[in-house]
Amino acid sequence: MTSKFIDHAPEVQRAIVIHPDGRGTSARLAEERLEEAVGLSAALDLDVRAAEVARLRRTVPATLFGMGKVDEIAALIRAAEADVVVIDDALTPVQQRNLEKAWEVKVIDRSGLILEIFGRRARTAEGRLQVELARLDYERSRLVRTWTHLERQRGGTGSTGGPGETQIELDRRMIADRIDKLKAELEDVRRTRALHRKARKRVPFPAVALVGYTNAGKSTLFNRLTGSEVLAKDLLFATLDTTQRTIRLPQGRPAIIADTVGFISDLPHELVAAFRATLEEVGEADLILHVRDIASTDTEAQRRDVEQVLEQIPVPEGRTRRVLEVWNKIDLLSDEDREAVLGQAARQLQEGKAVAVSAWTGEGIETLREAIAALVDDEPETRLTLDPGQGEALAWLYEHGRVTFRDTDADGRVHLVIKLPAAALGRFEQRFGL
Repeated sequence: MTSKFIDHAPEVQRAIVIHPDGRGTSARLAEERLEEAVGLSAALDLDVRAAEVARLRRTVPATLFGMGKVDEIAALIRAAEADVVVIDDALTPVQQRNLEKAWEVKVIDRSGLILEIFGRRARTAEGRLQVELARLDYERSRLVRTWTHLERQRGGTGSTGGPGETQIELDRRMIADRIDKLKAELEDVRRTRALHRKARKRVPFPAVALVGYTNAGKSTLFNRLTGSEVLAKDLLFATLDTTQRTIRLPQGRPAIIADTVGFISDLPHELVAAFRATLEEVGEADLILHVRDIASTDTEAQRRDVEQVLEQIPVPEGRTRRVLEVWNKIDLLSDEDREAVLGQAARQLQEGKAVAVSAWTGEGIETLREAIAALVDDEPETRLTLDPGQGEALAWLYEHGRVTFRDTDADGRVHLVIKLPAAALGRFEQRFGL
C-alpha cells in the first residue's frame, strides 16, 4: 500500500518580464533595469521563461504599448505558456485591466511586484502592518478592475445603483476603514519607537543606521560588525524588518547599529509612506552608513537612487545628517579595479566620506570601525561636576549628550566627562547656571 501526500506548496507560475524603455524616468541602462526586474521576479518565486526590453516610441494611455507591441508580446506569452506578465514600470489601473483583457493572463507592474515581495518577507508585526497598509493604499485605486464582471450602471429608476456599484463602494469603504485602523496602529508603533529613542539618548551610545540599495550587502556587513546571524542572502529584499544590535568601537566604546530595509529605484510611494516609522530610525541616527555594491556596474545609479530616498526622510531640527559610504564587495573586483577603488577610498577616508571593505572576507572592517568612532565622537569633551541635588541637570546631560565617564565622590557629587555639541552646552549653562 502506497501512502499519498498532499503537496501544499503553491504552484510555480510561469512568467515573462518586460521592461518598457523610452519613458526617460531613469538614467540607468535598460538592460540593467531588465536584469533587476528578473531578479525581483525570482525573489517572488516566479519561473521567468522570457525577458525583453520593449522600446517605446510613445506611450498609449489605454495600454502603454502600441497595438503592434501588444500583439508581439501576446505571441511571446503563448510561446512561453506564461501565466503572468511582469511590466517593469508603473501601470495605471486602466492599463493593467486592458492588458489583462488583451493577453488573458495576470499582469503585475513594478509597484505591485515589490509590494508582493514585501508581503511575503515581512516577519515582525510592525513589518506586516506596514506592508498591509501599503498594499491597501495601492489596491484602493485598482478596484475599478476588481469588479468588471459586475454591472456598474445605475438601475432603471435612476434612484438605486447597480450591484457592481454597490460592491465597489462597499469595498472602498472597507478598505478606507482598514487603512484608518492600520494608520492608528502604526502611529502607536511610531510613539513607541520615539520613547525607545528617548530612552537610548539617556545612555551614552551613538546610533548608526545601515542603508543601501537592496542586495548591496547590508545584512552581511551587519553580521560582520555585530557577530549576529541576521538572514543574509544574495537575494533582493532579503531583509525587511529593522534589526538592532550593540557593537564595540575602538577603545571599547559601544554603539547601537540598525540594519534597515533595502532601497530600490522607483520604490512605490506607498511603501515609503508606510515605512515612515522604520525610516525615522534612519533620520534620527547619529551616523548613516550607506552600503554600496562597488563591484556592480550600476553602482553610481544605485547611489543616486538611495540618496533620493534619503532626501524623503526628515532630519530632526538642529541636526546635520552625516553619511559615510561603505564601498562593499571589493573581493569581487579585478586586481586592477580593486587597486583603483582602494586608492580612491583612501583619499575619501581622509575626509570621513568613504571606506572600502569586504563584508564577506572581513577586509577593511577595522578601518570602518575606526572611521565610525571618529565620526560619532567628534564633539569636544567637557568636564562637569554636579552637586547631589542636581538630578534634573544630570538627566538633561544624558538626554542631550554622551557621558563617557561618571564617578560619584564621598560627598555625593557627580563628576562627569561628557561629549556635548557647543550649542547644547550653551543651552545647558543658560538653563542650569553652570
